[in-house]
Amino acid sequence: MLRDIVVAAGEVQSGRNLQLRHPGSPAGGSGRFQNIFRALRYRNYRLFFFGQGISLIGTWTQQIALGWLVFRLTGSTVLLGTVAFCNQVPTLVLGPFAGVCADRFDRKQLLLLTQGLAMVQAFVLAGLVLGGMISSWEIVALSLVMGIINAFDIPVRQSFVLAMVDNREDLGNAIALSSAMFNGARLIGPAIAGIIISAFGEGICFLINGFSFVAVLVALLAVKVSDRPGRGAKGRVYSEFREAVVYARGFEPIIAILAMLSLFALAGSPYIVLMPAFAKNVLGGNASTYGLLMSSSGLGAVAGTIYLASRRNAHGLIKVIPVSVGLFGAAIAAFALSHTFSICMFFLFLAGFSMMIQIASSNTIIQTVVDEDKRGRIMSLYAMSLMGVMPFGSLLAGSLAGALGVRNTLLAGALICFAGAAVFARRLSRLGRILQPLFARIEAGAGEP
Repeated sequence: MLRDIVVAAGEVQSGRNLQLRHPGSPAGGSGRFQNIFRALRYRNYRLFFFGQGISLIGTWTQQIALGWLVFRLTGSTVLLGTVAFCNQVPTLVLGPFAGVCADRFDRKQLLLLTQGLAMVQAFVLAGLVLGGMISSWEIVALSLVMGIINAFDIPVRQSFVLAMVDNREDLGNAIALSSAMFNGARLIGPAIAGIIISAFGEGICFLINGFSFVAVLVALLAVKVSDRPGRGAKGRVYSEFREAVVYARGFEPIIAILAMLSLFALAGSPYIVLMPAFAKNVLGGNASTYGLLMSSSGLGAVAGTIYLASRRNAHGLIKVIPVSVGLFGAAIAAFALSHTFSICMFFLFLAGFSMMIQIASSNTIIQTVVDEDKRGRIMSLYAMSLMGVMPFGSLLAGSLAGALGVRNTLLAGALICFAGAAVFARRLSRLGRILQPLFARIEAGAGEP
């Protein structure tokens, strides 16, 4: 339950860290198209953007191949949910420690470590599949390993973005472009996976993912940032993380956004886990059908992030969150009731669009107002609220789909999203009043970053 606390704008700690506009920033009269790509003018961000983009194509190729491999070997929606659970639950369990590490140590070095370990995981998976030695327990174990790696990678990568953007006013644009990159890969990767699985099998997809990490590792080595030095240990991990929790609970918009993300992760996001079963059992399709459905959702997400990247700042984004969650619920409900492939693709496009609007808007608002010395820990809370809750939604959805069917499970999740959006909308006026003075200071260029 959200705390009923009124926070005066002058008392919000994050007010000290709002962004500045400098002469190099896009002026108000800049074209909307130019506004979309303004963060790419920074060399470090460009390197990371394109290196990570190549790697993410491989990641999505592996994710699609893994889901299809599990369903091909077992035909079990429960195991689909179990694999997703093992891949995501470490974010919840290890989130506190990962967030403290992101604030204590050099984030670039941590990213080099997590990306290198992810490459090793992909090659091990490829070797087992291509060698015909893969079994269900090995898939679950390797999914758990990847989940542990991601538990550290997500908060570090999210909090590292600011170090690559010289002007804090471009932070929201950089976050939106990173989301666009992620979902551009989500568009391309599944299409590639569908073709490769049909022609060569799942093992080649895992091999491609392993080699794709070379791009991001090279990019990270070339990035030269003035990221704050690791501040080292200042106390017990629990105490440092508790400090961030108290900070978040004391600022109502942040805790409301995190609660909405958790509800979405529990009820909405599991539609991805059920997609192999929907493609095969409902639409009577194959791996290519599955890949195209996921690509349609990815295309919608790209459209959503392009819309967000065209915005000049985070002002007014809080209003977008309940609308996007409600639209997502409507799209998933319509998708669940559809029988035609083309109609399913259209509603998945809407689902991807609204899903990414909510996630990226939440990320932008939180990163705009958070204190720098707590950024890693707050972003671990963000990851725990989204990725950490997803495994429970995946496990629940997989179990319900086995008992109630895929369609009814999707409809239940859509109804819960509607309810969550309605509750958030009732608090919208209050949350807007808290954020409005802060964003007004941002637009006026008040305060040092």
